[in-house]
Amino acid sequence: MYSIKSLLALPFAQRVSSKVRKWAKKPIETQEKVFRNLISSGTKTAFGHDHDFISINSYEDFKKRVPIRDYEAFKPYVDRVVSGELNVLWEGKPIYFAKTSGTTSGVKYIPITKASMPTHIEAARNAILLYIAETRKTNFVNGKMIFLQGSPILNISNGIKLGRLSGIVAHYVPKYLQRNRMPSWETNCIEDWETKVNAIVEETLNENMSVISGIPSWVQMYFEKLVEHTKKPVGEIFKSFELFIYGGVNYEPYKAKFESLIGRPIDSIELYPASEGFFAFQDTQSEEGMLLQLNSGIFYEFISAEDFLNNKLNRITIADVKLDVNYLMIISTNAGLWGYNIGDTVMFKSLEPYRVVVSGRVKHYISAFGEHVIGKEVEEAMLEAIKGTNIKINEFTVAPQINPNSGLPYHEWFVEFDNSPENLEAFSLKLDAALQKQNTYYFDLIKGKVLRPLLISKVKTHGFQTYMKAIGKLGGQNKIPRLSNDRAIADKILELKIVK
Repeated sequence: MYSIKSLLALPFAQRVSSKVRKWAKKPIETQEKVFRNLISSGTKTAFGHDHDFISINSYEDFKKRVPIRDYEAFKPYVDRVVSGELNVLWEGKPIYFAKTSGTTSGVKYIPITKASMPTHIEAARNAILLYIAETRKTNFVNGKMIFLQGSPILNISNGIKLGRLSGIVAHYVPKYLQRNRMPSWETNCIEDWETKVNAIVEETLNENMSVISGIPSWVQMYFEKLVEHTKKPVGEIFKSFELFIYGGVNYEPYKAKFESLIGRPIDSIELYPASEGFFAFQDTQSEEGMLLQLNSGIFYEFISAEDFLNNKLNRITIADVKLDVNYLMIISTNAGLWGYNIGDTVMFKSLEPYRVVVSGRVKHYISAFGEHVIGKEVEEAMLEAIKGTNIKINEFTVAPQINPNSGLPYHEWFVEFDNSPENLEAFSLKLDAALQKQNTYYFDLIKGKVLRPLLISKVKTHGFQTYMKAIGKLGGQNKIPRLSNDRAIADKILELKIVK
């Protein structure tokens, strides 16, 4: 049954799709225009003055004047903005700071400006509209839509609102979606995740849910509670459920579990949003990759991950990228980020139009559940846990366990002790608490009971040597990665039977 809303959705989606395809067919020209506009605005800023923007006439000029910076190198400028100074990175001051988990400096404050905010909203909207234009499916617009996200409650510092990106975006849901949107504002403001999910289950149980969106690990928890509550698959509870929208982590490891919980296959749309910008979204159901947003106030540069790790900072634009090469993505944006290294790596799967897949982080990490745990964090957590004890560690590595035989998923730590703790369980809890201190996303996952505390598997003496020998990397400069986002190392360790 069609409503006025569903009947109007298709022609609107087709118009938007046509506009998107227009700039996607002129990628180089589109990016050149974005670049010129950014430099023009940047000349009026302290950063632009420091880097002689007024004399930048080409991309080559830009590369000479603006070095690549990660957040730590960029932080002195951000600190000035946080303190209330005007015209530092962009004209005026940001309207928001998106708070995210940092690497070495704790919480990061990523500016969002009046110019950049609409691009986040438009990209999210366009992802759904291009899906409609391609599939001609519109019935789902009549149902309820749920966006599992952080609290929309924002704090204010020096006149600038700050909070998590998902919470900020909650303030920009279009009026035509407000009636359809769930959960309620009150429920969305609940800070405790388990309490929040239980409230969402109660609110949505008898609703006509058609679109569900969120990070897969969070959504899986919601689905499991629904099934537990009703003893029915999600697809039977929500007969109109047609579309799953996700981002943040790779959906593939979850797909089989999701289809089991839902009881049937379902369409999905992948997004690539970040506090720094909305970079890409899946624009078709028939091709791999997400359409790179070239017309959203973001100028992109790329360095092959191999070059970057060898300190060769050979920066290129989209004009020179190649398929299936692992690139570090560098951005300059209308939020005032310049030559900014976000740490993500991407691969191009199409050049006509430019479509990417997120290949990971430039360094080892775990983000199987959206936690973005890095090597430094697990090392600091281990140091904290053994401080003041006689426990000694020879080696360790960490891997996610997404599909345990029973119970919640967890991080599995493979540890070769030289001097073991007397109480392994107590030590595990201490180590877990230390990691929660290091990483706020991990803390949220534990607190929200999406993950259970880590488990330690004790590796036999010289076990890691056995492993390195088995893979042909014993000795020399070869090292055991502190962590990985899959179980390749873990499975090999178990295969070699080097766990006690």
